[in-house]
Parts: sequence; structure tokens; C-alpha cells
Amino acid sequence: MKLKQIVVSIENAPGRLFEVTNALGKAGINLRALNLVDTGAFGQLRLLVSNVAKARRILMEMQIPAYVNEVVAAEIGDKPGSLARILQPLAEANVNVVFMYAFIGFSQGKAVMIFRFSDNDKAVEILQSNGVNLLDAEKFGILETNG
Repeated sequence: MKLKQIVVSIENAPGRLFEVTNALGKAGINLRALNLVDTGAFGQLRLLVSNVAKARRILMEMQIPAYVNEVVAAEIGDKPGSLARILQPLAEANVNVVFMYAFIGFSQGKAVMIFRFSDNDKAVEILQSNGVNLLDAEKFGILETNG
């Protein structure tokens, strides 16, 4: 129940985000979720895309180093305290949230959080044992191989 995410560093300059998203769009790659964080002269762009291998290849051809890592998408209730409730058993098991971002879509009355944990496998086990619905690549419309 893990998803592959592309991570790139792009210059924090006008037009760089456009160049990346434009190239992916022209190649027919749909952006499913993204997060851009300022780290000074560069920004770290995290992308869930419709075709991981193809997107990575395009970015590398643009001489934008792109690496792939795994994240976990958890569907949670869209009401106060829902996030804290799923984080509690993770904290008790000493599983750290390395980063997270929100995604809007799929289910009414639900929020989707994208996580990277210190131990994704352990987190998946804990979340599932606590009844948290995890979303897979198929649900996101993501092709992870055969670019």
C-alpha cells in the first residue's frame, strides 16, 4: 500500500515550476498531487504523477535530477481530531512522520494525507491494524513502471 513519488530540486526562480509542469503536461503526464517546499535557493518538489517512469525520464532529460521514493496515502475523516487519532498509534510505536501533505479528492467527507514515515512498512501495518483506509496506485490512477 505504498505509492512511488518523484522528488526534484528546482531553482527558486520565476518560470522553473512552469518548465517542469509544462514538460510533464506536454508528455501527457497527469499530476495527481504535489507539494513544493522552499529550501532557500532551491525548492523541493514532490510529485505523484500518472506515469512515474516516464515522468522521471523526462525530468532527467531536462537535466533535473529526479529520484523516486515511497509514500503512504491514508484516507481520514474530514473532522476535528482525525489526524491526531491516526498519528497516536504511530507515535506510540516510535514511527516518525518525516513529511506529509494533503490531497483533496476521491471521497466526500474524507481527507487524504500523503506521508513519508521513518519506517513506511511498519506504518502501513499499524495504520491498517487501526482501520485506516490506505490508497494504492490504482486508486490514484498511477502507473509506476513501464514508462
